[in-house]
Amino acid sequence: MGTRGQRVLRFMKDWTLPLGMAGGALAYVLFHFVTELAPLKPAAEVVASDVIPCLIFLMLFFTFCKVNPRELRPCRWHAWLLLIQVAGCFAVVGLLHWLPALAGRLAWEGVMVCLICPTAAAAAVVTGKLGGSETSLTMYMILSNTAAAVVIPVAFPMVEPSGAVSFWSQFLLILSKVFPLMILPLLSAWAVRWLLPGVHAWITKHCRNVAFYLWAFNLTVVIGQALRSLVNGTEPWGEKAQLALVGLVCCVLLFVTGKLTGSRYGERISAGQALGQKNTVFAIWVSYMYLPPVIALAPSSYIIWQNIINSWQIQRRQRVERRDTEHELNG
Repeated sequence: MGTRGQRVLRFMKDWTLPLGMAGGALAYVLFHFVTELAPLKPAAEVVASDVIPCLIFLMLFFTFCKVNPRELRPCRWHAWLLLIQVAGCFAVVGLLHWLPALAGRLAWEGVMVCLICPTAAAAAVVTGKLGGSETSLTMYMILSNTAAAVVIPVAFPMVEPSGAVSFWSQFLLILSKVFPLMILPLLSAWAVRWLLPGVHAWITKHCRNVAFYLWAFNLTVVIGQALRSLVNGTEPWGEKAQLALVGLVCCVLLFVTGKLTGSRYGERISAGQALGQKNTVFAIWVSYMYLPPVIALAPSSYIIWQNIINSWQIQRRQRVERRDTEHELNG
């Protein structure tokens, strides 16, 4: 490969996430404004609904192959982040329950969803890319999703009554949404580790970055869907802007709070991603399930904000690594 080709390859590697986000935005613009692409929309929907879950499974499988099950154990920063996630949600729930005429109610419901939303499966991928502990992040991801499955059926009906549906029915329904794509890849990775150690060794040696690039492709689809939700919604633009701002403020505060908490235990990167990188697809589903549908705009915008932050963090990490490499070569 020539020098120019190497530069192009290096550029694409360094800017994978921004390129993925730009690709998602471009795909939305093309499908929205170019009528000739209308026949391709059903195929795009199939990719989003059927292909993407398979890619997410593979992404998590490759990530979890690097996680030693014997090292999965709760630690103190997990407890602090769970307290922030759960107590923060119940604080907003109490506010909305006891003050039903509270000004800015929609914004507060958006805050509630962003707070209780569990950690994204892809957080382990980004954590590894940033140099954090994928094992600690995976443990918190399990705890966070379990907490959300327990808290949401208890808390959300206090804000928006859900009828006569029982707690256990709602709990099992939420588990069916958050656990299959998280637990099955984990069990599959462990099965390969124990039953096919040679295959496991090959995967950990040669497929270290596969999960990251799979996530970058998934990001293209997710960004396109988020923009479609934000732009095509029939809600007034004032409400859209308010909920988009809610997503931004929550995203920044959760990343910062997670990093500050994790710094006390030497897990700044892992804790920041654990609290800040959310399973926004689940949050959108929860919004439609329990709350006024307009609330889904808060997690929809959160998708964009958290990936801007992730892109910046990875770019910053790559610059530091490149500078350190140059110092070693010159020193």
